[in-house]
Amino acid sequence: MRIGELSERTGTPRRLLRYYEEQRLIVADRSANGYRDYDEFYVDRVLQIRGLLEAGLPTRIIKQILPCLETTRTIHVLGATPEMIATLEREHQRMTERIQGLTRNRDAVAGYLATVRGEGRPDPTTPSPRAA
Repeated sequence: MRIGELSERTGTPRRLLRYYEEQRLIVADRSANGYRDYDEFYVDRVLQIRGLLEAGLPTRIIKQILPCLETTRTIHVLGATPEMIATLEREHQRMTERIQGLTRNRDAVAGYLATVRGEGRPDPTTPSPRAA
């Protein structure tokens, strides 16, 4: 697929895709006319990169851990430095805290919706019947 389609499918500006390529986070083949051609694989990869960037990881760390994310069965360790390990530990903790905050907010919104719909306040640990 060409860069425009990858951009549309991932919601990522073309300029940012070129930056990812510059940082060697993604790799495009080149067609005879010089256009970038991306494999289908890069749709998920770009979304993964964006998620890691939004979580606060720098591209140099993302580049090192991307091979580990290709499959859940194989982990490739490419020179994990103490700095990288410390960065990942901090980011892991920050992500955990964000997840906990999001969970609290989701449960509060669910409680509010249940109240305004006249359903009473549900137990936040019980899945909503609408989610099934």
